Amino acid sequence: MEKILVVIDVLSPDEKTLNFACYLANANHSKLTGVFLENLSYEDRAVIKSMYGSPYIETILTTDIPDNILKRKACEMAIIQFNKVCKNKGVAHYVHLDRGIPAEELIEESRFADFLIIDAETSFSKRTESIPTKFVKDVLANTECPVIISPDSFDGVDEIIFAYDGSGSSVYAIKLFTYLFPQFTDRMIRIVHVNKDDENIVSENRKLKEWLQSHYSNIDMVVLQGELGKLQGELGKELFAYLLEKENMFVVMGAYGRSWVSNLFTKSDADLVVKSINLPVFIAHY
Repeated sequence: MEKILVVIDVLSPDEKTLNFACYLANANHSKLTGVFLENLSYEDRAVIKSMYGSPYIETILTTDIPDNILKRKACEMAIIQFNKVCKNKGVAHYVHLDRGIPAEELIEESRFADFLIIDAETSFSKRTESIPTKFVKDVLANTECPVIISPDSFDGVDEIIFAYDGSGSSVYAIKLFTYLFPQFTDRMIRIVHVNKDDENIVSENRKLKEWLQSHYSNIDMVVLQGELGKLQGELGKELFAYLLEKENMFVVMGAYGRSWVSNLFTKSDADLVVKSINLPVFIAHY
């Protein structure tokens, strides 16, 4: 049983992400913790005023500000809906309400979780953002547990894609996913090796398959051969091209910001990889 976090913006709760989180919680027989993030516009603060020529201090509470009263009501409704969905799907659940700076609150929560689930469009900015948003990028770069980016729609998992580039971080992600999701050992496993040169490829692939055969029974390997010296970002695009229009797959990647995987989430490629492929993506730190 794992501790699973699902990230919920109290002003814009996402039903598809919650449904996906419930699926994983049921599959793992785990409890689901809804982390309700609220980005307060104001802090409690004291304001110096004057009455009859003498100064005095007036405290303005966030609860007295009309916008925050609406936020509180929206939060209450979001929690009610979360409890209802979890109960209907038979998922044991908790509620954590975090008020403050969302990224900081979530990173602290992640320290005591096995993994967290987030929608790539989650944002606390008033401006229109690209996908994934700055908030999601901050979480991916700094979280202290694996992150799963939820898909737009989900019908189950028939196949697991292990994105492998020969790095320790990609192997770590594969191992961690395997330990966290033992219920997927009967699925089709496809190692997608994005290789930027030929050095040690045969030996590495043999060793990886040997380890995987201890956990999975149906394994295949696809090599996306990059040209020697090819830019890492181009290799990321090769992986995207392979995943495009695929369905019912779970994609597993190495640490965000530490290898070629980070290039999948650059400003230019983000919309393509996260939005265009409708697949859950598991990303682990190394």
